[in-house]
Amino acid sequence: MSELEELRALVREVIRDVLPGGFPGGLPMAETVNLSSDEDLAAFVKRLLDLDQDQREEVRSGRKRFRLATSSALPVPAGAANGAERSGESAPVRRIERGAVTEAVINAAARAGERLVLGRGAVLTPLARDRARASGVQIEKER
Repeated sequence: MSELEELRALVREVIRDVLPGGFPGGLPMAETVNLSSDEDLAAFVKRLLDLDQDQREEVRSGRKRFRLATSSALPVPAGAANGAERSGESAPVRRIERGAVTEAVINAAARAGERLVLGRGAVLTPLARDRARASGVQIEKER
């Protein structure tokens, strides 16, 4: 193995150790859970208690995360930009007409439970696309 290959292997190992979720991408896994009743909550807690040591460490370290399933009965978050909903769709919509859609925009949309609609002038960065997939944010590109 050449010095360059050894250096690359060391860098990959450090990245794997440092980034949540490891390499590539460093994005944590997110599982959507539906907790609409006391029975759902009890079943979820029982499932967590039954995890093996490796799975518990993933939860503790943040490599595995959980998101609550959204319900159309829930109120629209106060911070949602353009909180108008399209008919028949439960997630509030945020329209972005132009500019770069970054990971920060995706994180804000995920917190607000929003769906993004990108206009012709909006560009989605690769990291934002990966974050949207990991966090379950729906993105629609207008043509």
